[in-house]
Amino acid sequence: MTTQRRRRVTRSVSGLFIGALSLAVHANEATDTLTIMASSLPHAAILEFADSYLLDNLSLEIIEITGQMNPNGFLAGGDIDANFFQHVPYLETDGANFSQPLTVIATVHIEPLGLYSSRYDTLEALPKGARIAVPDNPTNLSRALFLLEDAELLSLAPGVSRAELTQATELDIAENPYELEIVPIDAPLLMRALADVDAAIVNGNWVLEAGYTPDEDALVLETVHDNPYANILVTREELADDERLIALADALESEQVAEFIRERYDGAVLPVH
Repeated sequence: MTTQRRRRVTRSVSGLFIGALSLAVHANEATDTLTIMASSLPHAAILEFADSYLLDNLSLEIIEITGQMNPNGFLAGGDIDANFFQHVPYLETDGANFSQPLTVIATVHIEPLGLYSSRYDTLEALPKGARIAVPDNPTNLSRALFLLEDAELLSLAPGVSRAELTQATELDIAENPYELEIVPIDAPLLMRALADVDAAIVNGNWVLEAGYTPDEDALVLETVHDNPYANILVTREELADDERLIALADALESEQVAEFIRERYDGAVLPVH
């Protein structure tokens, strides 16, 4: 690789300030730079690694998402070239808020939801009436309910299907033989909530930050097979054929990146290729 290539990561500042900063920087950058908005873990780290496999003289400006920043809003508004933080069900919901069409150009990894407990070591040990904390955003709450159904802890109404990307809610619970109490909580707070509930369903990235190992610590874990919640690289339709973005997409879907994910995240993040 040429030594002329640069790798920049804009770290967390306040949302409004970092947005203004990113626009100012982007406006003055040469065309060999892509500006990507991404979650800090694992997305920004994956981008930094993938940058090693980009074309010569192509660099990434990585802006880490903080606070109430809406990466799809920045993308639709033309302020960034792509974002990397979401899965297709989220894009379909949030992307509908913008007139600028957004499109998927790479499918990279899954952060599997798992059921974790600081009180119980097995599913069978969960008591009747257990309080189960789940993510409070609609898409991941739906995923959590499907995971509980997979674990045979409850049943959802007929026609409510992960395969059809149904957005399930507590109202779709048809049978709850263990009388579970579903407790929606802001996703970043779920690991802290373990002390106050019987178990919590948490995304792999938050589990990783808390020092847990999903393969060892989860009572039940999502599988990568036929999982519609893979994290994706998204851009505007008008940029879908941009050679720089194609190079980035190819890098993110490469075996080198897949191996990096496997070795770095030890099951908390799973490559889809």
